[in-house]
Amino acid sequence: MPPLRAFDPPGHLTDLDAEGRQAWHDFISEATDRAITGNTDRTNDSPRAQYYNLTRTPTADDAVHQDVTWTAFPRQVKVRATSDRQRWTAADRSRDVQDEYCEWSVVRDGTGRITRVTFTCEGPEYWEVLARTDPATVLALYREHVDDRVREADLFDGSGAYIRRNRWNTDTVNGAMHLVQASNTLGAEIELCAAASIVRRIDGKVLTDEQELIACGEYGAPQRNSDPHIGGVVNSVARLKADLALANPVGLYFDDLSVAGWATPDGTDPKAFWTYVRGDADHPVRAMFEVPPDAGYAVGDIRILGRPILFGAQIADFISIKATAMGCRIGQSTVEPFTGCVAEVENAQQAVRALGGQSSFAVSRLL
Repeated sequence: MPPLRAFDPPGHLTDLDAEGRQAWHDFISEATDRAITGNTDRTNDSPRAQYYNLTRTPTADDAVHQDVTWTAFPRQVKVRATSDRQRWTAADRSRDVQDEYCEWSVVRDGTGRITRVTFTCEGPEYWEVLARTDPATVLALYREHVDDRVREADLFDGSGAYIRRNRWNTDTVNGAMHLVQASNTLGAEIELCAAASIVRRIDGKVLTDEQELIACGEYGAPQRNSDPHIGGVVNSVARLKADLALANPVGLYFDDLSVAGWATPDGTDPKAFWTYVRGDADHPVRAMFEVPPDAGYAVGDIRILGRPILFGAQIADFISIKATAMGCRIGQSTVEPFTGCVAEVENAQQAVRALGGQSSFAVSRLL
């Protein structure tokens, strides 16, 4: 099939006008090209020759799609906590620790009972583009999805620049329009996938373990649910001697909410209260968990494994997020595996000199 004409907005969202759609395409295409080039100031990190730009290279007819899914609750919080309550408290306290490409905000009633939890996996770059090309729509969407009291001055500074971390999109109680945690960006997703597309053979052994791959390729945080797993799946496709890319529309999406072990006061299926409110059916980017007012109870009255929902983080335990990779020309790639791990050029050269040019696994990891 011919190259894609242009990258679509995430979730096939329709907020952008013609200028905005072009700006979005340019952003994704340029980010992809940079990721393919790789980091030329480091050894064994460029080029990423099996990764390709869907708008510059044709996609072959044998193309297959592979969803990569992971749990939304931040694993780095979980491994540091000594109890469920401690980790739920920590995750609900700050968006800065919600680093699995899913962030949330909690609404409570006057008694402290949870009435609604809003989740988002929208990358901030989309909102930067929308704000540059159509600031009025940004304001309208905030008023629709966050609070009708949002003012233009809350979202834009004195020069008219969009404020990513504005008062309505920075904490866990005043709303969550899009991702703000430093690692939760589409640019990071693209870079990670391209870096993970490098097949590596160290001392004659092809690396296949997720943790070995992320340590060798240095493309993410090894203690996250997302980064090692995304990299591992992408690399498994690359090892099939395939060309690969993130599928259009490039983005991060909700995969599902599992309600196994959940119970409502009246026996209603808890899944009925889970609603996607932005994105299309296959690519949802915004979700709410809320019980209708006429039900006679609220989210805080629902139990998960016998415990009432006291934190939005309890729901995040059961949410899965996804990215979709695509591989084609399977079995045809002639790109040779790299025989070393990523390293800074200067440090690698110093290490070789210090080891007197010896050939060893330690040297191979650098060069």
